[in-house]
Amino acid sequence: MKTVAVIVQDGFAPFEFGVACEAFGLDRTADGIPNFDFRVVTPDPGAVASKIGFSINVDNDLSFAYEADLVVVSPTPREYWTHVDERVLDVVRQAVAREAWVLSVCSGSFILAAAGVLNGRRATTHWMYAQMMAEMYPGVDVDPDVLYVQDGRIITSAGTAAGLDACLHLLRQELGAEMTNTIARRMVVPPQRDGGQAQFINKPLPVVASLSLAPVSDWMLQNLRADLSVDQLAAKAHMSPRTFARRFKADFGATPAAWLSRQRILHAQRLLEKTDLGLDRIAYESGFGSAAVLRQNFARTLGVTPTAYRSRFRHVAAEQAA
Repeated sequence: MKTVAVIVQDGFAPFEFGVACEAFGLDRTADGIPNFDFRVVTPDPGAVASKIGFSINVDNDLSFAYEADLVVVSPTPREYWTHVDERVLDVVRQAVAREAWVLSVCSGSFILAAAGVLNGRRATTHWMYAQMMAEMYPGVDVDPDVLYVQDGRIITSAGTAAGLDACLHLLRQELGAEMTNTIARRMVVPPQRDGGQAQFINKPLPVVASLSLAPVSDWMLQNLRADLSVDQLAAKAHMSPRTFARRFKADFGATPAAWLSRQRILHAQRLLEKTDLGLDRIAYESGFGSAAVLRQNFARTLGVTPTAYRSRFRHVAAEQAA
């Protein structure tokens, strides 16, 4: 992925638009991250009004988007969802047809649905509009309970900050875990946020317990090789197993076992990218016990074998070094 086009139209949401700019538009070569040829495009170049009373000047029409490796669709106001600009729909259809990446932020997924590219696919949008999308587009399998969905080379994301999760998810596939972690550190956000939208829907805010569990989560990261049970972790947190499991999921968006498994995968990714260790040793260091268990979990989570992952992202690192 070398070229990125972000489509904006009148009524665009500044934060969601800014997410794409932050993820793909900044120069991070000083940190060893390759630059993308990043351009903001619009059907009619000139002043494009945001939804909160200011405009940006966009010089580029949609031409660049027809060739971009990634097309990002920013959300538009609800009143535009039933009459999307046909030129934008054509860009989206052509991008999917030529197997480019297509990513929508928040309710930008309605533009993808209007283009027909989500038919027969799983997708998501902001939880406030999930039922509306399911009714407007019955051919789309709308999942209201996740932060983002990837179906093939189409990625749809939920509300606001979930767009950043989706961007990092895509960057992880293109640049690898190590470079994506560097980008996330620059943004001061978690490189991988687990959990779904369900935690945000019509529920009171949970009691903040992250500080009390931080020592336990840090200890888990330092002891990935160990066979860690909920009982053991609960004892370390001075809680009952049931209370610990409930508090952990409220704070981290995943069960202790699921969170630990994801951290082990991330550690294995880093070792595959940055070391010459064999799979048995990486499996041991990551807490999977054996190469066979590592392969099974790695393929199930990332859809690729550890060997193929190493080959791909060593090549990315070598290109960047050159």
